[in-house]
Amino acid sequence: MISVGEANRLDEEEFVAAFGAVFEDSPRLARRAAGARPFESFGDLSRAFRAAMYAAPRGEQLDLMRAHPDLAGKAAVAGELTEESAGEQASAGLDRLSLQEYEAFTAMNAAYREKFGMPMIVCVREHDKESILKNARDRLKNSPEEEFETALREISKIADLRLRDLVEDENGGG
Repeated sequence: MISVGEANRLDEEEFVAAFGAVFEDSPRLARRAAGARPFESFGDLSRAFRAAMYAAPRGEQLDLMRAHPDLAGKAAVAGELTEESAGEQASAGLDRLSLQEYEAFTAMNAAYREKFGMPMIVCVREHDKESILKNARDRLKNSPEEEFETALREISKIADLRLRDLVEDENGGG
């Protein structure tokens, strides 16, 4: 764990090394967040990461979305997830699916990608496997624009939880 004060003292490369995995395969967003220093609190740090994501051009946001793995998909089966994604998917039981559940996730992933052109993104730490599938069924009713905004909100939640794994919140929530 690192304190907010320590995060403020890191040079840009150290900051990116420490926080580059907050957004899936997108360390450039950590580099942008570094530019908002100094941070007074964990809340300031979290807001800087969220602002970096929302300020990114739409194409870069879509690249960020597409960097996320499918839920219980081929990368998970092959052991090719980032450490962060593997832990998150395991927290929802996605690493322990029955054949029937695996087939349900495979079908959901395919339907979602076909409709939206990106993987289904959900903050799995807030769910279990059943609620993820229900959430996916509900979200498949969204328009592409609604889903784009929903994906950004989910990524924001994921990033915030990843930051909480890395940074001491000295102010109790800041």
